[in-house]
Formats: sequence, C-alpha cells, structure tokens
Amino acid sequence: MAEIVRRHSLTAQAAYHDLVSLLLDDAVSDIRGKPTSRIRGGRTYWYDRYRIGSDMKERYLGEDSDALRVRIQQSAILKQAESSRRAERARLVRLLRGERFLGMDGKTGSLVAALAKVGVFRLGGVLVGTVAFRVYEGELGLRLSLDQAATTNDIDIASFEKLSLALDDTVLQSLDEVLGDFEFTSVPSLDRGKVWRWKQRNGESLIEFLTPSFQESEGIRDLAALGVSAQSLHHLNYLIAEPIPAAAVYRDGILVRVPRPERFAIHKLIVSDRRRNGPDRAKATKDLMQAELLIAILAEDRPSDLSAAFEDAMERGPRWRERIGRSLERSPVSARLIQESGR
Repeated sequence: MAEIVRRHSLTAQAAYHDLVSLLLDDAVSDIRGKPTSRIRGGRTYWYDRYRIGSDMKERYLGEDSDALRVRIQQSAILKQAESSRRAERARLVRLLRGERFLGMDGKTGSLVAALAKVGVFRLGGVLVGTVAFRVYEGELGLRLSLDQAATTNDIDIASFEKLSLALDDTVLQSLDEVLGDFEFTSVPSLDRGKVWRWKQRNGESLIEFLTPSFQESEGIRDLAALGVSAQSLHHLNYLIAEPIPAAAVYRDGILVRVPRPERFAIHKLIVSDRRRNGPDRAKATKDLMQAELLIAILAEDRPSDLSAAFEDAMERGPRWRERIGRSLERSPVSARLIQESGR
C-alpha cells in the first residue's frame, strides 16, 4: 500500500526554495575574472577565466541557462551581499529546523559540505540513493518521519563519464584526501588502480561513485573531473539526466544536485525489482517505499511530470517495462496513481 503523504507548511516550503536561490547566488559570487562560454559536445558551458601570474585558469561555473546568465551578469552585486546572504541562509535553516525538517545529521552533513567545497557537485556530481531522497523533503514539501527517511550513513554520487571529461576542470583537492580526513579508506577493486568505493575505518558507512553504463557490461569507468573511478550501472542514465539544484539542510545550507523527483520515483521501481532476488533484496522494500511516497505526492502536485517520466522509462525497452511492471504489481496503489496521472 502506498505511503500516507504528510506535508510541511507553505512557510517552510517557501523558506526552502529561498535557500536554494541564495545558494545559487553564492555559486557565482566569487567570480575572479571574465565569464566565458564554451561549446562542448553541442552544449554550452560557462567558465570563470582568470589569470594567476602568467597562467590563465578556467573554473567551471555551470551549463548555460537563462538563470545562470542573469546571475553571472549580477555577480559583482552578489559578491557585495555575500555576508548578509549567509546570515539569511542561516536564518532560513533555523526556520526549517523549527518546522521539523529532518535535514542532514552532523556526520553526513559535514562530509557532503566538504565534497561540495572542493567542487564535486559543481563538476557534475549528483547525489543519488537515500541521501538524495531525504533532500526531496524540501523540494516537494514532504514531511518525512525517521522510518520513512530510511536513514543511512552511505552516500552515493553519480556523474556522466563524458560530461566529466568534457568539463576540462577538476576538484580542488583529491577526494581520497578529503575522504581520508573523515576516516574513510579506499576499497580496492578488481580493476587494478581504479577506486570507486571508500569505507569508514571504524564503521560500516560507504561512499560510492557511480556512472551510467551504455554497454552490456557494468564495468569500472573514470570520472575525470572528480579524479575517481566509478561503477557503471544500467538505468542510471535515466536517473541523472537533467538533475536539479537542491539544498541540504545543514548549518547554513549546502548546494547539491539531485535527480528530478519523478525520475527518482520511477527508477526506484526498477531498482526495487532488480534487488528483489539478489544479495541486496533487503533493500528492495526500502526502494519500493521511497517510490510509493514520491509517486503519491507527485500524482497530486506534478501529475504531468510523473506521467512523462513513466512513459519515458516504458519506451526504453522490454527489460525496463518488465522491471517496472513487476514492482507495480507489488504496489497497486502506485500503479493506479501513475495511470490516473496520464489522463
């Protein structure tokens, strides 16, 4: 049966979206030189081009959009308001905490903040998995309980291999060093010299990097911008296409990127079926619960988005349809809501 949807107040929802907007302002407030656009692979990307001594440097700012161009034009004004903006962000986070947002715990929040600081999300990284699911609390105004949040200390980050190479920019510090500061050590993979997973020294927490597989096999690929390798997975290209900016509720907010919630919901149907008879079958119930909760709120608030994401996935082939269909057989309420969203 689908989960019962509870909502945050309109005040909390407005505060969250204000927080995202302020974080996006911050992302361009430290432009040091001349903003320059580059066309790579048919897409336009913006860079901050500046000189250090006799060397020219370029720092990636983001993919071209109307909103980004406006912020770049206003970057000087935004820089002047940096301190007041930070104070306002802290106020908004306090408001959200007062509204009973779960947000991020201290360990997860401090690690995600460190990853954001060195450029992981700026350079194409997308939070996926349960940590991303919890961020939808703000995006959708979804009031989560601890049971519904399916708490975890694991962090999964995905990115496209070709995008990571095309950006021609890298993180400010080795992620092995960043993760080492948080007592994580690399886990050797079967592919010599390629590391995509880190495990906490005195715990069970994992940090994993993932990328879509466009081949029959799910091998290890490189994410050049992040300086790590990644486990490639089928269906992941659908999940992380067109990600959205989001705010992690921790300290004065952290700018991250997460999948579109409708894609996350449909992808969880696929993952739940994929895990159901494997070594991770205990997680299949959690996957289906997350899908049900998102489908319930999307069917009410964003039915067109839900219907479009469902049709997109169903058109990708018989394996996709089989996995989605088997999960919906286990969740007839979700099946009905998706069907009604397309009317």
